[in-house]
Amino acid sequence: MTALSQPRITLEAYLEWENAQAARHEFYRGEVFAMVGARRSHGCVVANLMRQFGNQLAGSLCRAFSENMKLQIGDDTILYPDVFVTFDRADLATDLIFRAPTVIVEVLSPSTQAYDRSQKFALYRRSSSLQEYILVDPDTRRVEGFRRDARGQWVLHDMSDDQNLEAASIGASVSLADVFDGVDPPSAQA
Repeated sequence: MTALSQPRITLEAYLEWENAQAARHEFYRGEVFAMVGARRSHGCVVANLMRQFGNQLAGSLCRAFSENMKLQIGDDTILYPDVFVTFDRADLATDLIFRAPTVIVEVLSPSTQAYDRSQKFALYRRSSSLQEYILVDPDTRRVEGFRRDARGQWVLHDMSDDQNLEAASIGASVSLADVFDGVDPPSAQA
């Protein structure tokens, strides 16, 4: 994530400016950061998770949203998670800004992996509604979930060698074959 060269701005000024932009930008403590374009494998995983979560959550009072939706954390942060699920009534009625995710999934890339694992996770943990943070790496096929336990501590659940990605807080289970469907390009002989 690269900061744009500009003076610090307010959250309100950022939102007014951001809503007029074609590209996405995250906001943290008065600074604006341009979002980089994603690779095909990233798009496949996001689409797969949206389809699977959407199917499993159909008829429930929660919804999955993807990378074009703004998530506000506190008074100083707007992020664009790759995938998130919310049960919050206010979130389900909003058109622009969500505030109460239950699950967030970030699809890792070489350029964002360190940020997603450290600073971004620290920012997301400020959300009292968040129960799970899941990292999916299309290159290594690793899936790691962090779940908040009864004491509020974050516990790692490595699902890389399991059959399924488990999002326990929303009762969703997605086979890893479905998570990574289409990630590898078709072979030249197919």
